[in-house]
Amino acid sequence: MSIPSKSATPISQDSINAAVWSACDTFRGTVDPSIYKDYVLTMLFLKYVSDVWQDHYDHYKQQYGDYPELIVEMLKNERFVLPPSASFYALHGLRHTPGNGERIDKALHAIEEANLGKLKDVFQDISFNSNKLGDEQQKNDILRHLLEDFAKPELNLRESRVGTLDVIGNAYEFLIKNFASTSGKKAGEFYTPPEVSSLMARLVDPKEGDEICDPTCGSGSLLLKCGRLVRERASSRKYALYGQEAIGSTWALAKMNMFLHGEDNHRIEWGDTIRNPKLLEGAASLKHFDIVVANPPFSLEKWGFEGAEADRFSRFRRGLPPRTKGDYAFILHMVETMKPGSGRMAVVVPHGVLFRGAAEGRIRQKLIEENLLDVVIGLPEKLFYGTGIPAAVLVLRKRKADDRVLFIDASRDFEAGKNQNVLREADLQRILDIAAARQSVARYAHLATPAEIAENDFNLNIPRYVDTFEEEAEIDLMAVRREREQLKAELARLEVQMDAYLKELGYE
Repeated sequence: MSIPSKSATPISQDSINAAVWSACDTFRGTVDPSIYKDYVLTMLFLKYVSDVWQDHYDHYKQQYGDYPELIVEMLKNERFVLPPSASFYALHGLRHTPGNGERIDKALHAIEEANLGKLKDVFQDISFNSNKLGDEQQKNDILRHLLEDFAKPELNLRESRVGTLDVIGNAYEFLIKNFASTSGKKAGEFYTPPEVSSLMARLVDPKEGDEICDPTCGSGSLLLKCGRLVRERASSRKYALYGQEAIGSTWALAKMNMFLHGEDNHRIEWGDTIRNPKLLEGAASLKHFDIVVANPPFSLEKWGFEGAEADRFSRFRRGLPPRTKGDYAFILHMVETMKPGSGRMAVVVPHGVLFRGAAEGRIRQKLIEENLLDVVIGLPEKLFYGTGIPAAVLVLRKRKADDRVLFIDASRDFEAGKNQNVLREADLQRILDIAAARQSVARYAHLATPAEIAENDFNLNIPRYVDTFEEEAEIDLMAVRREREQLKAELARLEVQMDAYLKELGYE
């Protein structure tokens, strides 16, 4: 069995990212990225836990080599348990024999069974023995190559080599981002661009001790950003992350992502947030949070309208969202889960949420009259994977500084990319500074009174409040006339010159 030796040679984040991304070549041209991402990400997870376990085992063996029973006891205190037969290296050693898919599945289930508190059901939607990878021989060959890719020295992921846990977590995020950029429309189901996650996390300003929730958490990137902010600012892990995700394979990504980032104080549930919310306080009421952040699916058609009127949590008492547009269903759910005193939320929405009428207009009016809406931010187009349309971020608070709503038009501040636009740090900081100052800025932001908003029929379309029109410079008509006369004289001179040339050539 080939196990890498302990190495003090450090490795950069870019090196790990490049090595993991090149491992995807095994699947390219054979399997669609939307399918093979689950296999690559899961293999990264398996390789990481195997290397960390081996690293710690070697360390204990060096210390307590004469007392094997003590080594066993020490390993019981690790964050996770790795059964010997489930190690990446046990699988790698058998890679040339038939049954790679079945062996990998058995290894994952053994890891799950040994770590039920942290990994229960995580691998139930992922099967390496699936016919999605082709017939038995093709599948066995693909998985042999995948095991060999991850056994390369560049992907020795021992802690003694990579230094910090986040190096692996970051590689995982890197992969998810790259899959999102190549997976088309489906990418939005599991990934929010990092700069948008960063903006939302900074807007809600997570503190030590906060309970933070994302009811449509995807792969967990928004939650991780919030947690990272607390650690950076307070040097503390005293916070809790909560999430719910409807798609099984994406829920599994979130669970593995939390594990790889060392976020043990989390609770990520699998299920439909609107039809079957799982984050409850007892059986009768929704759990409340200091922070609620989300990038819900835009204008979801089948969101659960049929059962909404009889919702046992009264989430839709302000009105029923339209049957074929679920944006306000998610917004109202988030509002209901904010803590009465400290609750604040940030949510990404399509612009239609700001101005569509009928039921949505009535819901919007109630949220404004209850003084819950704090900031409306218009973002640039082409920021999100799978859609070119511009989006907005709404910030709502249970306890506001005043009764006004700040409108920010940040749609023109970005760095243009070939396929995706990007918010730069300066663009983010400008938004955050104005949001903190709550001041009007010409052609960028406007602090609107309740009377202004009511006068606009509670339409929140940003151009109604932020005038981005720039007057053109006044035209000097006399100067234009002089320039026109000069051009006419020049044209006449050229006509005479052309006639002379034609005569020389014998044309009259």
